Amino acid sequence: MPKDSADLARTLARSVEGDVLADPFSRGRYATDASFYQMMPRAVLVPRHADDIAAAIAVARDAGVPILPRGAGTSQCGQTVNDALVIDTTVHVNALLELDVAGRRCVVQPGIVLDDLNRALRPHGLWFPVDVSTASRATIGGMAGNNSCGGRSLRYGIMRDNVLSIDAILADGTRRRFGPVEGADDPLARDLIALGVREAAEIDARFPKLMRRVGGYNIDALVPGAGRPNLAHLLVGSEGTLAFSTAIELKLSPLPGVVGLGVCHFPTFHQAMEAAQHLVTLGPQAVELVDATMIALARDIPLFRATVAEVVTGEPDALLLVEFAEGSAEANARKLRELDQMMGDLGFAWSGEGRRRGGVTAFTDKGLQDRIAHLRSAGLNIMMSMKEAGKPVSFVEDCAVALPDLADYTAGLTEIFARHGTRGTWYAHASVGCLHVRPILNLKLEKDVAAMRAIAEECFDLVARYKGSHSGEHGDGIVRSEFHDRMFGPRMVAAFGEVKQRFDPAGLFNPGKIVDAPRMDDRSLFRYPPAYAASTLRPALDWSAWPGGAGGFQGAVEMCNNNGACRALKGGVMCPSFRVTRAERDLTRGRANALRLALSGQLGPDALTSDAMAESLKLCVSCKGCKRDCPTGVDMARMKIEVQAARVAARGLTLHDRLVGYLPRYAPALSRAPWLVGLRNAVPGLARLAEGATGFTATRPLPGWSRRPFRDAEADAAEPGAILLADCFNRYMEPETLRAAGRVLAAAGLPARTARAPDGGRPLCCGRTFLSVGLVEEARAEASRLIAALLPLARGGVPIVGLEPSCLLTLRDEIPALLPGPEAETLARQAVLLEELIAARADAGELSLALRSPAPRVMLHGHCHQKAMGVMPAIQRSLALLPDTEVEVVESSCCGMAGAFGYGVETHEISRKMAELDLIPAVRAAGDDTLIVADGTSCRHQIADLAGRSALHVAQVLDRALA
Repeated sequence: MPKDSADLARTLARSVEGDVLADPFSRGRYATDASFYQMMPRAVLVPRHADDIAAAIAVARDAGVPILPRGAGTSQCGQTVNDALVIDTTVHVNALLELDVAGRRCVVQPGIVLDDLNRALRPHGLWFPVDVSTASRATIGGMAGNNSCGGRSLRYGIMRDNVLSIDAILADGTRRRFGPVEGADDPLARDLIALGVREAAEIDARFPKLMRRVGGYNIDALVPGAGRPNLAHLLVGSEGTLAFSTAIELKLSPLPGVVGLGVCHFPTFHQAMEAAQHLVTLGPQAVELVDATMIALARDIPLFRATVAEVVTGEPDALLLVEFAEGSAEANARKLRELDQMMGDLGFAWSGEGRRRGGVTAFTDKGLQDRIAHLRSAGLNIMMSMKEAGKPVSFVEDCAVALPDLADYTAGLTEIFARHGTRGTWYAHASVGCLHVRPILNLKLEKDVAAMRAIAEECFDLVARYKGSHSGEHGDGIVRSEFHDRMFGPRMVAAFGEVKQRFDPAGLFNPGKIVDAPRMDDRSLFRYPPAYAASTLRPALDWSAWPGGAGGFQGAVEMCNNNGACRALKGGVMCPSFRVTRAERDLTRGRANALRLALSGQLGPDALTSDAMAESLKLCVSCKGCKRDCPTGVDMARMKIEVQAARVAARGLTLHDRLVGYLPRYAPALSRAPWLVGLRNAVPGLARLAEGATGFTATRPLPGWSRRPFRDAEADAAEPGAILLADCFNRYMEPETLRAAGRVLAAAGLPARTARAPDGGRPLCCGRTFLSVGLVEEARAEASRLIAALLPLARGGVPIVGLEPSCLLTLRDEIPALLPGPEAETLARQAVLLEELIAARADAGELSLALRSPAPRVMLHGHCHQKAMGVMPAIQRSLALLPDTEVEVVESSCCGMAGAFGYGVETHEISRKMAELDLIPAVRAAGDDTLIVADGTSCRHQIADLAGRSALHVAQVLDRALA
């Protein structure tokens, strides 16, 4: 019998083909979900196939080790944490096994992600309509285990209504299919049907008469007279406590077609709740709530700021997003007119005042509708973006009541919060009486934990009075399982226990959920237990905007709430290495969990500077996608700098790091002998010989150096309209880009002067390369030189124009963290990329560039930092100035080169795979008459190396277009 995690891992590895993980870092990455709980697993299995799962169940059964099935790990009630062997199906057990288009059904493995499934179904005019807000990472197995619902359940029902059958492995190793009961010769089915017959009256009396009831086991599916019993519906919502699902048969629906969206504005939250029962009579497919807190927070998040500005009129206290899908734009328009009329009948008008000011704004543009939907679906994470120590906490998250009771229920719950010195944040599904509400608490404080317990007791009593459901969407887990007696009564709880005993008598599967649960406020199970330590690390960067240890660095790390948005495989930027490896280690979330555990001492001494931590961060390409795409703003690129600085202080630098970091220092000397780099690339065997010492892979050439580098005197306007920041990459490797930018600025009436040191010393530098290897003090020195040289010009309003996104945007992002204060902020305000300056002047009507078409088509790949810092609209507007030129934006994540990442011995293969996901196939497919545009030096090199195409900077494109 295995004695510990390592012994269990060795035993398991002999029986499976998949990966077995048992080191403290790997286990720590699976110790949390999107709840406030943390339970360290015994080990983790990433199975290759269903046979691995069966073998693992046998090993665990013999060893007396519990089993925890896990998908995306985004459960909000603690369903997917346990002292168990975790089996992660997302990496390999994620296939679409069967598709019957005519029959509108499919069979999938549990690890398939909802968005991936719907991408496969869309060409056939079908989709799986349980559209949860976490669709970019939610797995079908997890959705079935949780009985997920989605925003359109009013029309399509919940998970239980859309699952036809489930193939599963029982605790004793038996494999069987659960579906409609065919006869009485199956002992398990016979026993369960008998239970339904026996408890029919009690089920009728105690189960809430609401669609949104996902608590307990679905034993109401066993009651006679409700159609042929389907045992799959008993597994749905069982939270992995009864069996391990290996294949799930789903009912599919036709795609809904065009949608009409009406955004109803209300002056008070209570009025919105009162109105919901009336609005649903119009037959919408969804009515979603957004409250004033969410609006205010979204305005502060770059990803959502523009959407809020377009959608929200005035300062409403609540919005109801009412969605119609009537089959045609004309039918939707009629419904939107009816909605406007109903709002008027309810007493709201745009001309009204006070409690009567409100109305409807209609939106039919799909692009804007998608952005509104993204904002709404990110509601939880927007709420969690608060930087203070208190956070909205999920425990009475999704109680559901009948719509006529909704306004009174929300008012009662608000009073409960106020009695305990807090307030709630509200959003979600007004159409079905299920509102996500989170009181703001600091669960590191005992008094707030006590308040949480009291609020839970009083809230669930309130729900019971309204005959509602205390679990309307997010399940039971640890948070709510202990309260089943209050909602269902002791007899039903005993019946739940019988179901568990009949399926899993030894308690192998996910013990402590639904039945035999611990107390929800057992702090030994919390992510922040009583002994949770604050780090004493002295940070290298400024983290003062966050609370907590290490000068706020620990608080910034703790902003990760495990929501899993970084698991998205399409759209946005983050997390590009995960899109290749699918490994939890290579997620923003996985890295943040490792950092949190290390900073709090839970991974042992010196964990922050350990090799295991370096391995955790190795594939982070510092793309900054998380800075924009993570709804709680976890900036892993900046965090990586902090960790590397600590590691450098403890262990020093490798030669590879020195070559990367000190590039700006030796670049002037190397520019006088560019043949040296050419020699390494050209002489057979020389690159291989140098590989071990330098850390640069011999499989690809290093960038060449120009024989005619850019000189400061080439841009020397006496009265400059712009200061040109000549980064070392363009200065020494691709100087024609800087020369093109100078010509474009001159043509735009902004003659440029090169940024230079007042003492005439070495060229100015942003410090980016130093930061990339953790040399923070060297970067700070460069930032000081830059500020000293450019501050007088910045104060005079002269724009500081850069070409390389990673360099210029350092002035806006990292330098204020290196040297916090008004000087750095002034410089940051004046720092712009060329395309931002061109677009801004064009928007203001101050641009008089005479341009012609340089090519019939342009294909644009955005640099990661352009995307992260919201620059992409500017480069698109700049290219839109080109006449008779079609501009296409490649929907891509990171190109994979990421500075020196693509040249590393240990990382070049991942670099290539990242590029091959989207970017390189798109470039290869582009016609010869298409210009490829990429502002990043590394992006252009990746495109040249892998696609054999020369990419241009936007400066070169505009230069070619000058008439």
